[in-house]
Amino acid sequence: MWLDVPFADKDEAKRLGARWDQSARRWYAPRPGIAALARWAARPALPDLLPGEDRSFGSGLFVDMIPASCWFTSARTGIAPVDWDRTRRMVYERAGNRCEACKRAANPQAGVRMECHERWLFDDARGVQALRRLICLCGACHGATHWGLAQIQGRSSEALNHLMMVRGFSLERAAVHVGEAFALWEQRSARAWDLDLSILTAAGVALARPVSPADRVEIARERLAAERGDDDELSRWIASDDRLQRMSAAAADADADADADADAEDAEDDFEDDFDRRDVGSNDPACSVTITPGWDIERYLRNRR
Repeated sequence: MWLDVPFADKDEAKRLGARWDQSARRWYAPRPGIAALARWAARPALPDLLPGEDRSFGSGLFVDMIPASCWFTSARTGIAPVDWDRTRRMVYERAGNRCEACKRAANPQAGVRMECHERWLFDDARGVQALRRLICLCGACHGATHWGLAQIQGRSSEALNHLMMVRGFSLERAAVHVGEAFALWEQRSARAWDLDLSILTAAGVALARPVSPADRVEIARERLAAERGDDDELSRWIASDDRLQRMSAAAADADADADADADAEDAEDDFEDDFDRRDVGSNDPACSVTITPGWDIERYLRNRR
């Protein structure tokens, strides 16, 4: 019997008899009738197309930063833990475990992992942020999508190179693309958005209790401070500018989502003595120079050359 075990419950589930199937990457009950595991019994698989989902929406690879007023609205934080695994499993399986942007196949041994990313439609007239699609992205494409995350981790050059490779951009065109994404991010961050997650609820996906817009900024700043520490030079730089604080906190939110996915898979692999820690990058000051109070394309190109 397959089980849907949230990452937070993995140790308890294993203690009660659950086992990890490495090939299927799922927990299961080794024999029928283990009552202690009944609460994790797998729910029915989700349909390949969620009600109202548009799989043509937001296709390809592009920088898509989360507005500051929309922190903590990612798929992982919006979906209840009990339903997160079956949701992302559906997204990976319908994509054939291939990135829907660059078409690379999952290869954990080579460090290529799939991650679930959301595509939002922002309705300016109604002030609604509507989930239109869930998309399967590899870690590299996901990193390029969350540009703020790549900057905070000192991986902006890596993210830009991947964006250029997948899109066929020149350096100048890629810099313009990122500049346009920053401008859109600032515009959308200036207002609050109401969430529309109806494509999930219509499929019977349970949602987590949402974080109120008023609490998002404070929680994100606390998370950033805890992760970076007072002695971190980059944190002091960020702390000197309100815009950088907003961008950094949004990046920390996206970072936590991606790392939680990788940590879940890595920890489960460890149960079978097949530990494969993902390289999440470093805060290289040479790369972090691209963080500026405004997106200065000319300066960016000079630093790249």
